[in-house]
Amino acid sequence: MSKGLVIVESPAKAKTIQKYLGKGFTVEASLGHVKDLPKSTLGVDVNNDFETDYIVIPGKEKVLAKLKKLASSADNIFLAPDPDREGEAIAAHLADELGDGSKGKKKKKKDEGSERIRRVTFNEITKRAVQEAFEHPRDIDRHLVDAQQARRVLDRLVGYQVSPLLWDKVRRGLSAGRVQTVALRLIVEREREIKAFIKQEYWTIDAHLAASKPPAFDARFLGKGEEKIEVTNGEEAEKIRAALEPAEWVVRTVERKERRRNATPPFTTSKLQQDSSRKLRFSVKRTMMIAQRLYEGVELGEEGLVGLITYMRTDSTRVSNDALAEVREYIKSQYGDSYLPGTPNTYKEKKEAQAAHEAIRPTSVMRHPDQIKQYLKEDEYKVYKLIWQRFVASQIMPAVFDQTTVDIDAKSGADTFWFRVTGSVLKFDGFLKVYEESKEGKDEEEEELKHKLPPLEPGQKLTLKGLKPEQHFTEPPPRYNEASLVKELEERGIGRPSTYAAILSTIQERQYVQKLGGKFVPTEIGLVVTDLLVENFPDIFDVQYTARLEEELDEIEEGKETWTNALAEFYGKFEKDLRYAQKHMENIKRMEKPTDEKCERCGSPLVIKWGKHGSFYACSSYDKDDPNTCTFTKENPINLPDLDSADVQETTQEEYCENCGRVMVLKRGRFGQFMACTGYPDCKTTRRLDQGKKVPDIPLDELCPKCGRNLMIRHGRYGEFTSCSGYPECKYVKQNFIGVKCPLCKDGELVEKRARKGNTFYGCSNYPKCKFTSAHKPVAEKCPTCGHEYLVEKMLKSGPVIACPNKECEYERPAPAEAAPVG
Repeated sequence: MSKGLVIVESPAKAKTIQKYLGKGFTVEASLGHVKDLPKSTLGVDVNNDFETDYIVIPGKEKVLAKLKKLASSADNIFLAPDPDREGEAIAAHLADELGDGSKGKKKKKKDEGSERIRRVTFNEITKRAVQEAFEHPRDIDRHLVDAQQARRVLDRLVGYQVSPLLWDKVRRGLSAGRVQTVALRLIVEREREIKAFIKQEYWTIDAHLAASKPPAFDARFLGKGEEKIEVTNGEEAEKIRAALEPAEWVVRTVERKERRRNATPPFTTSKLQQDSSRKLRFSVKRTMMIAQRLYEGVELGEEGLVGLITYMRTDSTRVSNDALAEVREYIKSQYGDSYLPGTPNTYKEKKEAQAAHEAIRPTSVMRHPDQIKQYLKEDEYKVYKLIWQRFVASQIMPAVFDQTTVDIDAKSGADTFWFRVTGSVLKFDGFLKVYEESKEGKDEEEEELKHKLPPLEPGQKLTLKGLKPEQHFTEPPPRYNEASLVKELEERGIGRPSTYAAILSTIQERQYVQKLGGKFVPTEIGLVVTDLLVENFPDIFDVQYTARLEEELDEIEEGKETWTNALAEFYGKFEKDLRYAQKHMENIKRMEKPTDEKCERCGSPLVIKWGKHGSFYACSSYDKDDPNTCTFTKENPINLPDLDSADVQETTQEEYCENCGRVMVLKRGRFGQFMACTGYPDCKTTRRLDQGKKVPDIPLDELCPKCGRNLMIRHGRYGEFTSCSGYPECKYVKQNFIGVKCPLCKDGELVEKRARKGNTFYGCSNYPKCKFTSAHKPVAEKCPTCGHEYLVEKMLKSGPVIACPNKECEYERPAPAEAAPVG
């Protein structure tokens, strides 16, 4: 008879744990959650203390039946899902379902039955940690379960009651999420901040100077005397440059000091996601999938399955005493006493960090990444190496720099101009021997390390070698990438380590944002949804309120607040906002905004309307009940993000696979061009061109008939189109008329169009009133054989031909040399 049934979430984790527990234990996987709120109904009774209606997830019946059968013959049941809120909820639901299976006996009282069903948790899947956990089983933590249930109910109330509003007012299939909408709001607000930014001109003036000994160096202008001055235009810069030409250059002061740079803490979840994004170019989702595999266990030859890292969803920097002792021993033996601090380095914990968790670290620092590389996949090796290096570095002495700051006077007549240069020299590498943290943007320290200074003393004369005035412009804040968005979410207290990957995936899958050059840009539908939700739900989608809710969930976990009280307070605000939105939310489907544009066909004003693919221009004279009205439409260029030169430059740089980090290349398939990973067949990642990176616009010599500026070939949802380079001031979009009247309605003009799959076809400008289409380019000429109203250009194996589209007619002749048939 089995000593005990052990239940975990995944088969990989089950396999690793089975090895450590040995015979007498049966380890099975629940394959994630077994119960959830029903999909077809709200599943929450808001009028009865938020009573929930959890059901067995469809498809999990066989899994539960197997677990119940095993439980009926087990002496003890050990529930070992992950050590967090989700894991505790899975354990609680399993206990609910298995509580009746007491080896065929009558149902025990709750307190008696709980002795048989116990909870075990461990932060790492190693023999020592697993066996120690089974020596100290505990009851299910109801506070943790309540915190998870509160989050689940909050998300269900928002998702199920706000999403139908969006379906009704905007478009079917849209969704609203309590946290995802706030993340989207940050991206939208950053985009508007960028568009509203006004560049300010400023100038720097660098002096290339030499002392009695090399090397020469550059010092930067700061001001006059002791007063700092900003140079705002070229005229000022030229005046200063001219005054400096005859100046005498003398060292004013030399300040030397030792600067120490401390090691960074071991990884928390968000810091791992950020560093993996910057250093490895892995998406947040990909990083967490790899970390999950490293945590659950990897085959290491004769050693078998081994859990290589501690639990990867954590906001704690705490490290166990055993791990500290091991890493200090490793540092001493590998790098020497000079790299080992007198006592272990400790790091300040965030207020909300879960004390029971540890930082992400290797389960044994003695498993050097290179020693186990042969057993790991390429991406697993990269992530494990990152975790290993960060952990070892966190317990090494600080790096030490000798920093020298030199102030220089340039005396010209009665004026004294002030210049400064700061240089740094690495004196002791310390933790930098193992690892250096990645950073966003420019780093002042790196600039200082570039400045190599000669020996300098106060009063020493210098020789001017050259002056370099340079124009600059202030830059708007950068768009978020995955790393910087995770950092922003963490700093603002939005979401928790376990939710960041899901948030980023959801806003992309819903097409609320797209990635251009690795940066998040809101789509038109993302802008519309954000504006509607923020306007109509000012409390619920407020950044600070969302952060406060996260704190309340932490308080529920700590037992300081009941989950029902927290929900009651939330629902009071939410219900009020919901009633307001149901009455006042703008119906975008019926939107008809006037514009200054004129219809190219009839001259009537154009209006902006909303369709299932976003906004578009339409003729205001159109009347669906009158077949004779104008049906002219054209794409709205607002669907194109307004990228500046820096963004365009970035989008033309190499793109990297979000799954393996290799370079992506442009390929052509039967549905047109697409991006593919160079790691094929090992990595089969592909991406349509409209899913992210911007295809560069192509300027044309042709001028815009409205404003006289050059036209450009741009790339929209359905392929190329030509519009004015003066957008958004000029919104002209060229229709590719081919000069042939529609043979069906006799009124419209035929237009060259592009289908979603990328192929060209020809349709009537009166669509949808007239539904004429042709896969081949029509020619305004009657068939001389059967009298068909038009002919078409075709490309056959024998070459281009002019042919009759009438299938019963065989008329065909070679096309003239200048013809360029399509199809």
